[in-house]
Amino acid sequence: MEIYTIRDIAHKAGVGVSTVSRVLNGRPDVSGETREKVLKVVAECGFVQNGNARFLKRAKTMFAAIIVRGRKNLFLSDVAEQMLACAQNVKIPFLIKYIDEEDDEFDTLRRMYTERGAGGFILLGAKLDERSQILRQLDVPCVFATVDASEKKLPNASSVSIDDKAAGKAVMDQFLRNGHTRLAVFGGNPQGQDPLAYRYQGVLESLHSHGLELDSSHYVITRFSLSGAYECALRFFKTHQDVTAVMAMSDAVAAGIIRALKDLGKRVPEDVAVTGFDGTEMARYFIPSIATVKQPTEEISRESVELLCAMLEGASPRFVTVDYELVGGESAALSAL
Repeated sequence: MEIYTIRDIAHKAGVGVSTVSRVLNGRPDVSGETREKVLKVVAECGFVQNGNARFLKRAKTMFAAIIVRGRKNLFLSDVAEQMLACAQNVKIPFLIKYIDEEDDEFDTLRRMYTERGAGGFILLGAKLDERSQILRQLDVPCVFATVDASEKKLPNASSVSIDDKAAGKAVMDQFLRNGHTRLAVFGGNPQGQDPLAYRYQGVLESLHSHGLELDSSHYVITRFSLSGAYECALRFFKTHQDVTAVMAMSDAVAAGIIRALKDLGKRVPEDVAVTGFDGTEMARYFIPSIATVKQPTEEISRESVELLCAMLEGASPRFVTVDYELVGGESAALSAL
């Protein structure tokens, strides 16, 4: 078995040793074309930085990684823990890697593949943007959990998710049926291909079907934490007193908004109705209890683990859509489907 050095990689890629080093260390000062060329050679050679190719070949069958993008995301943490429980009876061990919601999950995947020899990945909370193209250079099976990857046509990539667009539309439809027209949405970047963007598309579809539009100032980009949502809500409602309903794209964000409204002297739901998303345990026990869209965490976890294990044994990728449920709460009138 041939063992490659960093000089071998540089020679095969037609670049300098320092360029290979910058690519392997995730440095930004490398062009996209050069980065792709180097990573392709790295993957073809099975290279790790300590030069121990034998370790890489052995390690690729030793563990799978669950990369969670969002250390403070209660829903994703719950799903990840359930995945570990589902993986107890499978042949390959799983581990969890938490990163910040502003970090690059695909760079983390690359490093865990090239440096630690992970054999497969489940990505939780991933954004399907141009960064996902790195999977075209890395021959490794991957499952996107909670986001639909069917339209990306990535090699060796499956997904398990709800229909986020339909769920976002369902929540907004109910707000409109209940007479709310002065609306706000708290979420993440509305552009791209991830659950938050799909939910936003559903919101717009609902509004357009009723001849309405969402004022751009009524879409609030927030961090998905209690404190982040709280601070955003304090700023927003000081200048938007007329809003009567808010759709939050996570239960934690909804809880932060509700606390901010209370501190501003507003009542929930009498003055402002608030809905969350995900169906976490916190939504049920928060005061007031939070109306939410419940995702089937056990089913998502089980399907994701089973899909990855099947792909590790040579199965073709699949794209699974699971059902969601509207769950009523004291924070808003949200009827179950």
